[in-house]
Amino acid sequence: MSRTLQAPPFAAPLLQLRGISKRFTQPLDVAARIANLLGAHNKASVVHAVDDVSLDIPAGEVIGVVGESGCGKSTLGRIIAGINPPSAGELRYLGKTTAEMTHAERRAFNLGVQMIFQNPMASLNPRMRVLDIIGEAPVVHGIVPAAQKAAYVAGLMRQVGLDPDYAQRYPHQFSGGQRQRIGIARALALKPRLIVCDEAVAALDVSIQAQVLNLFTALRREFDLTYLFISHNLGVVGHIADRVAVMYLGRVVEMAPTDTVFSRPSHPYTQALLSELPRLDTARRAYQPIKGELPSPLAPPPGCTFHPRCPHAMPRCKSEAPLLRTLGPGHASACHLNDAPA
Repeated sequence: MSRTLQAPPFAAPLLQLRGISKRFTQPLDVAARIANLLGAHNKASVVHAVDDVSLDIPAGEVIGVVGESGCGKSTLGRIIAGINPPSAGELRYLGKTTAEMTHAERRAFNLGVQMIFQNPMASLNPRMRVLDIIGEAPVVHGIVPAAQKAAYVAGLMRQVGLDPDYAQRYPHQFSGGQRQRIGIARALALKPRLIVCDEAVAALDVSIQAQVLNLFTALRREFDLTYLFISHNLGVVGHIADRVAVMYLGRVVEMAPTDTVFSRPSHPYTQALLSELPRLDTARRAYQPIKGELPSPLAPPPGCTFHPRCPHAMPRCKSEAPLLRTLGPGHASACHLNDAPA
């Protein structure tokens, strides 16, 4: 059973995740089913995308989620945004599950959590003008009258750094950075309280990344937003996040304030990720990538899922999965090394 990653005591949780898991099952095809009739023992493939994640997301905070590709961070974000339902566990918004919510509360939840995707060209309808991409949903949900849509969209475009005169253009007529700003404006249009940013700057040039990150920071102050910022880049997360959750093969293996993650990382996987960050110093150091490859989520290793790649692996790691253990204020880590006597 995972330990809940608690927010600081003064922060009221906007969203709470309790034991969230997600499994994707690939049914057997016709050939496999026929083979089973003849005595074979084929089984449906099950991908363990997210495994027993529990955490609190306080209002007004930015939580960064990092890890290698395939660790489940994007799936977790989609569950939070309501795109994918969890296979197990529960999600509470302002203390209530969807089953406990009234119709009005469920509507507030659906509108209050929005998502910005990694590839703006794939997430924006190429047949729609920017005016409709941004303005359609707020009109449908009654946030703004249809007669005021143009003015509402113009205001949002200014807030994200776009010229309102471009509202009649199509997505392909913009640069990558401009398209991402359109995606941000679309998310803001529904007046959300929480925005899930799924690799929102990964596809952008470094200089444009800095501009968009600064925009996220400014919008957070202006609209009192909460972010779940998903990225594979610890450097980017360190620039914007208040707390960082490190995921490996569907599990959160470490959670701590950003300064703690960078100054006193506990889990060997976090330490390995940090060692790969480029640094502006004169000291020479040997680059040592994380050994091995990420195991298949179809068949995760027993015990600690990181043990096949961990330089500190013990026999215990191969058979017993470590629990998240509190190491300090807001700092938890799932590693058997934390249990060793001082």
